Parts: sequence; C-alpha cells; structure tokens
Amino acid sequence: MLIRPPSDILPSEITAPDIYRERRRFIAQAGSLALAAALPASHAHAATGSLGPLAASPLSTAEERTSRKAITTYNNFYELGTDKSDPAENTHRLKPAPWSVRVEGLVNKPRTFGIDELLKLAPLEERIYRMRCVEGWSMVIPWVGIPLASLLRQVDPQGSAKYVEFVSHYDKATMTRGVLDWPYTEGLRLDEARNPLTILAVGLYGEVLPVQNGAPVRLVVPWKYGFKGAKSIVAIRLVEKQPITAWMKAGPSEYGFYSNVNPEVDHPRWSQATERRIGEFSKRKTLMYNGYAEQVASLYSGMDLRRFF
Repeated sequence: MLIRPPSDILPSEITAPDIYRERRRFIAQAGSLALAAALPASHAHAATGSLGPLAASPLSTAEERTSRKAITTYNNFYELGTDKSDPAENTHRLKPAPWSVRVEGLVNKPRTFGIDELLKLAPLEERIYRMRCVEGWSMVIPWVGIPLASLLRQVDPQGSAKYVEFVSHYDKATMTRGVLDWPYTEGLRLDEARNPLTILAVGLYGEVLPVQNGAPVRLVVPWKYGFKGAKSIVAIRLVEKQPITAWMKAGPSEYGFYSNVNPEVDHPRWSQATERRIGEFSKRKTLMYNGYAEQVASLYSGMDLRRFF
C-alpha cells in the first residue's frame, strides 16, 4: 500500500484563528533564525516573518483560511517522512539556502535562477487557494508566489515544447529512502503551466515558505490534487513528450498524469465525491476542478476524463 489512509485532525487540535494570528510573528521569528543567517542578504527579510508588500489576487477564494498550524504540521512530503507529522519534525534534513532552479530543455534561453532572481520576475501576490488531497482532506491556503508563466516567458519555450517537467531536490544521505523512485518528478501540459492560476509559491501566510511545505520554491496548481505540487524544485524542463511522474511510476492505475480534482472519477481505493476540510467535523461535496472550472474547464474540452485522469 503506497499511501496510508488519512487520519483526521479534530477542530480541537487546531489553534483558534484569534490565537494563531497573534502568535504568527513570534513563531516566524523564532523558527527562522537559522534560515535567515543562510539566506542571501536581499532575501533575509523573508526569514524574519515578512515577504514585504503583497498584491491581492482576484483569483483568491473568499473562504476561511485553514490555520497556519494545520498547514505547517499536517503535510505530505515523503522525502521528509511518510506520516503527516514527519515533515515538520524533519525540517533539518533539507537546507533551503543557498538555492537555485535550472530551467532547461526545449527553450531558447536556458537559465539558472537564484531565489532572489525568481522574486524579481513578477510582483509577489497572495493567492488564497483551495487545496484538495487525493486522500480526501482539504485546506484553504494563503500562498505567496508568482505566476509560473512569468518564468516561462524569460526562457522563451521552443515551438516543439509541449510539456513542463519539475524535478525536486533529493539527498539520499538525509532524506527518506524507498517509497518512490527519487528524485520526485511531476509534470504539466504547457498550457496548464501557463494558466494564470498556476504559481511558483515562495511563502504562505505572508511569510517565507516553511521547509515542510516545500521551501524555498514549490509548484501550486489548485485545480489538481495536491501531489501535483512538486516541492523544493531544483529543475524545470520543457519537453516534447509527456513526462512520467513519480506517482505514475509508483501506481499508474491510481495516479494519472492529469490528476484533476474530479468527484466523478473515484480513486481505486476511495471515493472522491466528498472531502473533509481540515478543522471541520462534517464532510462537504467535492467541486469539479476543485471549484476552478470557470478558469480551467476549457483546457480539457473534448477529453475523456475517465481515460485522462
């Protein structure tokens, strides 16, 4: 069995919003002193708790945000452990600075971006997105990031480029062995990657992205299941053929390339018709494309969504 059944977090286990909002600054400062020392000077302000002025995105949902505590302690990040609590407990296994991201493959201007360079590609925006896990739980996360399209424009994709592959950092000396064929890889069609909803996230709750959430830069594609969001990205490759992703290798009958949130197509081991929002007792109906159908449904016009799952 590749994934353990989900365990629920009770509302009583989640810090109340009025409490965690008051504690945010203290938590961010106390938890990021070591990171601040390692970051470049121009990025150090992020480690002290603020990513500076943020533009509000019209693409954000107005739904209540999931607490920062839940977002940062209930994670899937298998390189740091397979239990939901493991990533937050094993942050020492990944050093987020110094860091760079190679963009290569079918591009006319291949380039390596440092984190500072990524931050300058476009104004940082807060994007409050619904996030749905294939295991049946969901959150509303206030990401901070830039459109992936901004980066792709810098490298000038060639006409033959049809897909974008993402490669995550992996250190076999410190990270989990087994489970998957490392390093973790994911992929999108080029038009999906260019969609305005798709972002490279560098923070959440207005602060630098915690290690357990994929620091220093991760992919966020809110209409797809959460495992599509490659964490701690070190390379982005533009390719002609559809890449074989890490979960496709591990379970091709369970984890397809597209992985769009679709309540009408069940996972072989559980239904996708409902979800449990972290912090709530009752389940809610899962929305097609996670509620982003207006923005993305046209990308899949005419496709058999049971075949291309």
